[in-house]
Amino acid sequence: MTGPSTLLARLRGRRRSPGGQLPERHDEQPTPGGEFNRRLLAPMVLGSVLNPINSSMIAVALVPVGAAFGAPPAETAWLVTALYLATAVGQPVIGRLVDDYGPRRLYLAGTALVGLAGVLGALAPSLGVLVVARVLLGLGTSAAYPAAIHLTRSEAERTGRSSPASVLTVLAVAGQTVAVIGPTLGGLLIGLGGWRTVFAVNVPLSLICLALGAARLPATAPRRGREDRLDHAGIALFAILLLTLMLFVMKPRTALWYLPVLTVLAAVGFAARETRTRNPFIDLRALARNRPLIATYLRQVLGSTGTYAFLYGYTQWLEEGRGLSAASAGLVLLPLSLTGLASAAVTGRSAAVRGKLVVGSVFQMAACAALLLLGSTSGVALLIAVGVLAGIPQGLIGLGNQSALYHQADPAAIASAAGLLRTFMYLGAMAASAANAAFFPDGATTAGLHHLAPFMLGGAALLFVVILPDRSLGRVGTAAVKPN
Repeated sequence: MTGPSTLLARLRGRRRSPGGQLPERHDEQPTPGGEFNRRLLAPMVLGSVLNPINSSMIAVALVPVGAAFGAPPAETAWLVTALYLATAVGQPVIGRLVDDYGPRRLYLAGTALVGLAGVLGALAPSLGVLVVARVLLGLGTSAAYPAAIHLTRSEAERTGRSSPASVLTVLAVAGQTVAVIGPTLGGLLIGLGGWRTVFAVNVPLSLICLALGAARLPATAPRRGREDRLDHAGIALFAILLLTLMLFVMKPRTALWYLPVLTVLAAVGFAARETRTRNPFIDLRALARNRPLIATYLRQVLGSTGTYAFLYGYTQWLEEGRGLSAASAGLVLLPLSLTGLASAAVTGRSAAVRGKLVVGSVFQMAACAALLLLGSTSGVALLIAVGVLAGIPQGLIGLGNQSALYHQADPAAIASAAGLLRTFMYLGAMAASAANAAFFPDGATTAGLHHLAPFMLGGAALLFVVILPDRSLGRVGTAAVKPN
C-alpha cells in the first residue's frame, strides 16, 4: 500500500516542466533516496568519449590517408570538418529525441551507428566514402553525451541529490583525458595496422557500448504522445543555419558571400517557425526568458574559441616558429594537458561554478598575454610554463559551463540543452581555426603568434566581463540537498 509520503515523493519526481509536459517516467518506479546508480557510469562515460577520441585520433591519420588516396591536405581536412559539422547539428537534434523518447533508445541507436561507421571507414575505397563514414561517426557519437546528462538528471531526481558534482566531473575529465591521449592512441593503431585501424577501432568500442547500454541503461516510457509531432521544419532550418554559418566561419572569403546570406535567411525562418509552432524543436520563447542559460552558451563560445585557438596556434608555432619536432612539441604540451585534468579533478567535487569560471577566465587572459613573451629562442622552461597557464582554464571553464547548464536548463529538456552546449563548443573551435588561418597565412611565425595573442586576449577579457557581473552564477549549485 502506498503511503502519503511516497505519493508526495512520486508527484515531486514527476513535476511538470514549464511547458506543462511531464518528464519521462522510468518503467521501474524510482525509490527516493539512496546513492547514484554507479552501474550507469560505465556506459555513460564510454559512450561520451567516443566523440572526443574520434575528433583527436584523426589528427595523426590525415597524412597517411592523403598518401593512400593521393589527396592534398585541403581535401583530407574534410575528414575533420565532416565530423565537426555532423556533431554540431546532431547533438541538439538527438538531444531533443533523448528528451522525448528516453536515453536508452538513442544511446543504443547512436552507438550502433558508430560501429557501422567504423566498418565503412575500415573498408572505404575512396576519400569520399571516408568522409561519409566521418559524418556517420559524428551523428552516432552525438547521442551519448545528451543521454548521459539526461541520466544524471534522472538519477538526481530519484535520489534527491540536486547536485551530482562528482558525476559531472567524471564526464568532463573523461572527455578531456581521451582528447589528450587520442593522437597517441591513433599513432599506436596506425603503427600496428595502418590508418584504417583508426576507423576499425570503433567496432569493438561500439560493441562494448551496446552491451553495457543494453544491460544497464533503464527502459523508459516515451514522453511524446501521438498528438505531438517532431518539428521537422524547425530541425531542417536549424541545420541549414548551422551548416552555412560554420562553413563560412571556417574559410571566410568574399567569394562565399552567399553563405552568410543563407545563414540570415535560415535564422529568420527558424525564429518565425519556432515562435509559432505548437511543439518547437527549440523553444525560443522559453530560452529568451532563461538569460542565465543564454549566458552559459555565450561563455561556451568564448571559452572554446580561446582554448582551441591556443591548442591549434601554440602547437603549430612550437613546430614551425620555435623549430621543435612533433615529438618534442608533444612533450612540451603534456604539462598543459595534465594541468587541465588536475584543475578539473581538484575542483570538481564543489558544486559551485562561479569561482571556477572567474579563475579560469583570469588564467586564460594570463596565458594569452604570456604568448607575447615568446620568441624563436625561448627556453623550454618558459614554453612549459605558458602551457601550464593555459591548462588551468582548459579544465575549469568547460567543467564550469557544463555544471551551470545542468542547473539552469529545464529538466524536461536537459538533453537538448546539453547538445546545444556541445554545438556552441564546436562553433568556438571553428572560430579558432579561422583565426589561426588568418594570423598564420604563411606559416606559424613568431610575428603571427604575436598578432594572434591580442585577439585571444580580447576574447578572454570579454569572457571575464561576461562572468563577473552575472550574479546568477553565485546561486548555481549552492542549493544542493546532499553533495554527491
